[in-house]
Amino acid sequence: MAETTNKVNLQLHLLEPRATEKSYLEQTNRIYVFPVKKSMSKQEIAKMVEKEFNVTVTDVRTLIRNGKKTKFSKGKHAYPGITHRQDKKFAYVRLKQGDSIKVFDEPESETSAKEAKKADKNAGKENK
Repeated sequence: MAETTNKVNLQLHLLEPRATEKSYLEQTNRIYVFPVKKSMSKQEIAKMVEKEFNVTVTDVRTLIRNGKKTKFSKGKHAYPGITHRQDKKFAYVRLKQGDSIKVFDEPESETSAKEAKKADKNAGKENK
């Protein structure tokens, strides 16, 4: 019975790598950053990444960031209070040499784009 609930939890959670400057720099070392549920283990994270992106995971490191304190007030004369945002868990996943995950939409190289524009202009001149 426990095995089926595990499989259901894995299928419900969708993984999407973080697209930040820091995570972009980490990708040079084949490390990708994923926000995950706090209850997930390293083994579950590795299985999900392998299944979803068809890559081989060599290492998983996890990090829990504590939620920040935030002030709140329930009205003009109410006593203000302090609450906390939710804690977040991130997984740093290292892939096997040669494997990669496309995170950022990379545009065509500038030279090929310029050449395509020139070819379009030349084709327009020939038609006239």
